Amino acid sequence: MDWMEGLKAKGITVREIPDWGNYLRDEWISHFASHLNAQEKRDIYLKDGRRFCGYLWHVFSYETKACLEEQQADRAFDEEQKWSCYVFFQDQDDAYLLENSQSLRAEDFPDGEDIYVVNKKFSWTYMKTHENGHLGPYFSRKE
Repeated sequence: MDWMEGLKAKGITVREIPDWGNYLRDEWISHFASHLNAQEKRDIYLKDGRRFCGYLWHVFSYETKACLEEQQADRAFDEEQKWSCYVFFQDQDDAYLLENSQSLRAEDFPDGEDIYVVNKKFSWTYMKTHENGHLGPYFSRKE
């Protein structure tokens, strides 16, 4: 992934975490979608095996959790303290731990993929969607 080389050039330490994608997606759900019951999660196609499902960002696009969108989301992410954070994807098992990531910006991530960023405490999250320009990006804090 070429964009990771760009992160390394900025002095960000990028560590691959093999097979952590599912774990981080489940953790993300427990921190940012815990207010939804099982039926509500099915209603927004969060993670149940049906068509158009599994997109964690549905929590925001279906307006079930407060968030910032588009340029406001990018700006909030850029201004957030990011000492270390996880990066994971919608459909990949591997994930990444970024350290010394204060210089990480929204523009560092490519368009066209569902990319999730969360700090190690899961107190905030940022995501770019494959629908960039139509849905997302999103930024939210855990309440």
